[in-house]
Amino acid sequence: MRLKTILPGLIVSTLLLAGSGGAALLGAPGPEHAIRIDVPVVLKNPRVVFNLDRPVFSGDLPVGFRYMGLLAKRLKELNTDGDIVGLLYGETAYLTLNDQAYNAFRQVDTGNPYKGTIADLQKQGVRIEGCAYSMKVHHWGNADLLPGVKVNTGAVGRLIQLVQDGYVQIQP
Repeated sequence: MRLKTILPGLIVSTLLLAGSGGAALLGAPGPEHAIRIDVPVVLKNPRVVFNLDRPVFSGDLPVGFRYMGLLAKRLKELNTDGDIVGLLYGETAYLTLNDQAYNAFRQVDTGNPYKGTIADLQKQGVRIEGCAYSMKVHHWGNADLLPGVKVNTGAVGRLIQLVQDGYVQIQP
């Protein structure tokens, strides 16, 4: 369990320090806290798939959403082309629902609180995909999804396909 807590922080730290040695981002207050980068990370057109099959939250925000946003921002800062795909299925499939379907599924009247975050990710070029199998199990159709969410035939098969195509899988 401790690894699951540490791993997402390590991923974000690596992303933030990638490129230009990371020195400008660290801003250490004095020489006793200075950090020397021994292994600079250079990202060349990274292809990343975020495997979001179960809910992992930091407060009220899904951790995977946060990391997809950080990575998209960092790639833009580095002027590096990349491709980020977020696969939502299983226990997280409901995060892709529009307000009406979200309310019915969660038995609330708040609407989908993640719709703005998903829209922002999409504006940054992150592709959000839902799983047809998860939708079938819950009796959802395409009309129940947020705008721009693409549906794949099955998330596990899609994950395999993306990894075979050279994508790196991250599971926050």
